[in-house]
Amino acid sequence: MNIGFDNQKYLQMQSAHIRERISMFGDKLYLEFGGKLFDDYHAARVLPGFEPDSKLKMLLQLKDQAEIVIAISASALSPAAAITSPHLTAAPFSIPAGSSSHRFL
Repeated sequence: MNIGFDNQKYLQMQSAHIRERISMFGDKLYLEFGGKLFDDYHAARVLPGFEPDSKLKMLLQLKDQAEIVIAISASALSPAAAITSPHLTAAPFSIPAGSSSHRFL
């Protein structure tokens, strides 16, 4: 199989571009990542050479310069949902009646 995507180059270029953008805005930049952050097997399938956890690896390169907030809609959570990524763990939690519909884990 031919490799059509240079994952290392992607990580270097994206990290450098994000650092550049951070410096342009007084060391504050808010980014929204779409798609799968931890296990993007679709991108890996259609871009030979792309690694499923490339976005996570790129964020890890910025860990000393960035704060990362992951927001998940409570409506997207399901008790039947299984976590299959080796990068994620789940702690049991419940939302008490009458409380806010979100919780920071």
